[in-house]
Amino acid sequence: MNEITSNALLQLAIDLTNSLSSDDRFDRLLDTVRKTINCDAVALLSFHKDMLKPLAQQGLSKDTLGRRFIINEHPRFEVLCQSKEPVRFSADSKLPDPYDGLLSDREGDLPVHACMGFPLYFNDKLLGLLTIDSLIPHVFDDIPTRTLEVITSIAATTLNTALMLEQLESKARHNQSIVNELTQEALKRDGGEIIGQSNSMVKLQNELKIVAPSDFNILIYGETGVGKELVARTLHQYSNRSNEPLVYVNCAALPENLIESELFGHVKGAFTGADKNRAGKFLIANGGTLFLDEIGELPLAAQSKILRAIQENEIQPVGQDQVESVDVRIFAATNRNLKLEVEQGRFRADLYHRLSVYPVTVEPLRARDGDIELLSGYFIENNRRKLGIAQLKLAATAANYLTEYQWPGNVRELEHVISRAALKASARQRDKDIVNIEIQDCGVLDNEQVTNSATISVTGENESVTTEALTGSEQTLVSLRGATEDFQRQLITKVLKQEDGNWAAAARKLSTDRANLNRIAKRLNIQIIKLVR
Repeated sequence: MNEITSNALLQLAIDLTNSLSSDDRFDRLLDTVRKTINCDAVALLSFHKDMLKPLAQQGLSKDTLGRRFIINEHPRFEVLCQSKEPVRFSADSKLPDPYDGLLSDREGDLPVHACMGFPLYFNDKLLGLLTIDSLIPHVFDDIPTRTLEVITSIAATTLNTALMLEQLESKARHNQSIVNELTQEALKRDGGEIIGQSNSMVKLQNELKIVAPSDFNILIYGETGVGKELVARTLHQYSNRSNEPLVYVNCAALPENLIESELFGHVKGAFTGADKNRAGKFLIANGGTLFLDEIGELPLAAQSKILRAIQENEIQPVGQDQVESVDVRIFAATNRNLKLEVEQGRFRADLYHRLSVYPVTVEPLRARDGDIELLSGYFIENNRRKLGIAQLKLAATAANYLTEYQWPGNVRELEHVISRAALKASARQRDKDIVNIEIQDCGVLDNEQVTNSATISVTGENESVTTEALTGSEQTLVSLRGATEDFQRQLITKVLKQEDGNWAAAARKLSTDRANLNRIAKRLNIQIIKLVR
């Protein structure tokens, strides 16, 4: 006789609930079932179309877990899979037992014994089977059907929860692997290492190794194209967060009306177009690093919200009442003098001090003695592989030509020059085994000084508009601002002239919003002076 009390069933449910988060949840299920029902063997199997896979077992040989039972080859399993209720097989059943010869403490065929199976369903979907065997015939006969139904329900719920947790854990591991893979790919992109043997670069690399393992926020200074993003990736690689995400944000490219949503996320319905919940960059970077490039381009309102996130380690998605805790390390980069921006009221002093716990400066290429040759070799080898050239080299005259140039666009400009030169040289020397990059392949590199001023006049119906880049009393070399900024300045003034000084029309033509165009123009010192007739 196998009596099962209400207390035993209650204890079964409690034990299973306590085991949901444990790594051995399947074994705990079998432990609690054996405490409730006296038996010699118990097994839990998951259902996979035409096959049953053992997840855990007790009382059977160890090799049972490695077996895969094809359902139509095992009549008892077939009966169980077709049933919606627990099945007690008669002691004299002629159906072969799938565990025949597999009992761990008994060799040979199974004698007459008691056998019972529980098909485990959840939402009308068969998840698997729970099987129980005893060497004592008829031992399960007097267990009330209602009791078996309760055990089935508890076991099915437990198996469903366990399988869901395993799927979530598997997905989490998969996602983490993707993050790690993408992070490693990001570290290798555009150069996985800082190339340079000049004094300034040796000093920089030593500084990075010192500060990277800390949790300090870091402000990276440097002209356009010096490799500030590479410095950020290197810092992340050296840090204790290297296996966590490194999330990049270009602050200059964020539309002003979407900055908060991009950084902190939003909930469905928070604003027009918010058709689903969206995680912001801070939450995506949780546990890792957030790289805020061009931090000096953020408007003051956005700066205050970032300051709160850094101070409190909390964010509040747009449209959500509750705040969420985050653990994010901040790297920020700029080509502007933020201390001067603070003095002129364009950047918050408190945010500046939060970001510049450990400032790092990346020297311009023209100040890195000897590094032009090293970087040239690096980029030449990259292009050799891309173009499928057996050997690609830089002629001595071309090397001298490159080292004499001031490189206002820094490393990025050098990379582009080398790429173009490699392509031209390979086209010019198609039949040669060794392709030489000559001066003619590098194009014209002009070191002449140019000013950062531009004046246009446009006349409307009732007024004239003069747009002038104000530079003060002194002329500025293009190398101090960079070729990119000079191009932006020329393009904006040209479009403004075409649109009769209309900022909104100019913004549409440049495929940006007016607020972002105004910020860029402000950074480039472009100012409108309206002269009323």
